[in-house]
Amino acid sequence: MNSFFRLLLSLPVGLTVVVPVTACLWDYDTLTMERQRFPDTLQLVTGQFLRHTPAFYQWRIEDRLERIKQQPSPELYDDLAVAYEKTGDVEKAIAITLEKEKVYPGLYETLANLGTFYIHAGQLEMGVEQIDLAIALNPDAHFGREVYQRLLVKYVLAKRSSGRQGLPLDVNRRGWARLSGFAKYLIEAQSVENDPQQRDETLNKALKGILGMMRFGNYQSPILLEALGDLLGSLGTEKDAKRLAARAFLKASYEVKNEGERAAYRKMADDSLDMQTVNHASEDELSLEALEKKFTEELVQANQWFESIADDELAWIKAGLNVDEAFSKKYYRQPALNTSQKFEPTIVMSGILGLAFLVGLYVISRKRDAAGSSKLGQS
Repeated sequence: MNSFFRLLLSLPVGLTVVVPVTACLWDYDTLTMERQRFPDTLQLVTGQFLRHTPAFYQWRIEDRLERIKQQPSPELYDDLAVAYEKTGDVEKAIAITLEKEKVYPGLYETLANLGTFYIHAGQLEMGVEQIDLAIALNPDAHFGREVYQRLLVKYVLAKRSSGRQGLPLDVNRRGWARLSGFAKYLIEAQSVENDPQQRDETLNKALKGILGMMRFGNYQSPILLEALGDLLGSLGTEKDAKRLAARAFLKASYEVKNEGERAAYRKMADDSLDMQTVNHASEDELSLEALEKKFTEELVQANQWFESIADDELAWIKAGLNVDEAFSKKYYRQPALNTSQKFEPTIVMSGILGLAFLVGLYVISRKRDAAGSSKLGQS
């Protein structure tokens, strides 16, 4: 497997939008307003969302192995396979899932997980086959997330076929033509170039799918971050989220080691801020340097917030507690980013892709499904 496809382990006629080249009156969005339109996005980019540590997944492996001996169930096999994948042993995850298929054949969860594991192992064609079977069995599961996982993999395969082996996947940004990269591929694949309403619906559904992959897959994957940036910047002049798109591309630049790839992602972040004014009362364009300074602070604060979860999980493991139960009892809500940027670890937890809420001004919370704790890491 070459270095390009190892990045997958860290994960699954063009339409243009013409805008004026003067300072735009419509370009007044603040980050708070972008968050209102795209809730949870900043948390997923920074990593400030409820997730588990490697120590937790190691505990879960031992716990599920013992519980399967005592009273096996499909859910326990799913938990075990995902735990292996989360600790870096994707081959073991595949083996466990194939074992589950023999005992409990034909389940949607098996097909969906197996497809994801194959994709993370670099076996993209085999992954697509399993995802196709999962979609045929249950096309609406996970809000149709597998549909967009499949399309993203097909996009990667198309880039490989065209000779593109490195990152970014699409280096041919089109200036004022906001529709580019994965967003452009998606619109063409769905044949909705000439229908603005269907185009926007497609992009929004894909955005939800990509955010779901980040939440339950690998939020640090540069491929997912690039796809996210493509979508956020392609929703039209009054619907896009240039500040969030720039953050997604910046985060992708932090996740690659090659200097050329890092520079390319930084240029994409800078391009995302074209005609983005500092605020609604100014015509001064927001600079990448100013945005990155704020983004760096957000990343530091998100890491500090997550440290409290890591400390809790380690303490629960050392105490011999049931970590699933302890986690569920304490973290029944998901964190909200407020205007002061002071994070509290037990504020608002979403369901599979998160419920919409206005971050910093409003918090809309929901109780977590009692069964969700056993599948928090499930793909």
